[in-house]
Amino acid sequence: MSRIIAIANQKGGVGKTTTAINLSACLAENGRKVLAIDLDPQGNMTSGLGVDKNELENTVYELMLDECSINESIKKTVVDNLNIIASNVNLAGAEIELLGINDKEYILKTAVDYIRDDYDFIVIDCPPSLNMLTVNAMTTADTVLVPIQCEYYALEGLSQLIHTINLVQERLNSRLQIEGVVFTMYDVRTNLSNQVVENVKENLDAVIYSTMIPRNIRLAEAPSYGIPINMYDSKSAGAESYRKLAKEIIGRRDLAI
Repeated sequence: MSRIIAIANQKGGVGKTTTAINLSACLAENGRKVLAIDLDPQGNMTSGLGVDKNELENTVYELMLDECSINESIKKTVVDNLNIIASNVNLAGAEIELLGINDKEYILKTAVDYIRDDYDFIVIDCPPSLNMLTVNAMTTADTVLVPIQCEYYALEGLSQLIHTINLVQERLNSRLQIEGVVFTMYDVRTNLSNQVVENVKENLDAVIYSTMIPRNIRLAEAPSYGIPINMYDSKSAGAESYRKLAKEIIGRRDLAI
C-alpha cells in the first residue's frame, strides 16, 4: 500500500523543495518505487530532478484541467525508480480556472487514485502558500511533512499551517495526519539552531524526526545541475542526512502497515 506525503510550509525559504527532491531520490535509492508531484508553479522540483519544465506537453496543470490523463502526465526523471508529474509557470493560473469546477478540492486525488497502487511512495511538493493547490495536495495525501528552518522566525505562520491541516482533516480528508517535522538548515555550531529545536519541541504536538538537515553548500549547488544531492555528491553531509530521513520515513511506513 502506498503512502502519499505532502511536503508543506507556506513560509518560503525553509528547504521545502530541497526536501521534496532529495527525500524522493533517497526513497528511490532505497529501492522504493516513487512518484514525485510538483504542485509549485515555480517548477523547481521538476528542474531539480532533471526534467526541462519548459519543454513539456502534459504537466500537472493539464492534468488538473482534465486535458490529459494521469498516465500521459507522468515522466521519468534522472533517478531510477523515480517518476514525476511535472510543473511549470502555467500552473499559476490554475487557481482561477478551477473556480467554477465542482469538487475542485479533490481533482488531484481523483486522478492519483488511478495509479497510487503502482508506487510505494508519492511525494507532493506544495506551493509556498495555503491555496487551492495546497488543499488539493492535502486531500490527496495521507500525511503532511513540515520542514522547519532553524532560524528565529521558525514558528511564524506554523499555527496557520496546522490550522489548515486540521480544517482539511475535519471537512475534506479525515485520514490526513501530520507526518512530522524535519529541521532544515541546522548548524550544530550555533546556539540559535539548538534554541529553535527546543522551542518547536515545546510548542508543537507532532512527531519530530531525529534526522536534521544541515546547512550544506553541496545541497544548494545540486539543483543547478538538475540532479539530487545523492547523485551530485554522494558522500556529502546533505546526502547522508536525506538518506537517514528516508530510512526514518520508510521505518514509520512499515510500522503503519
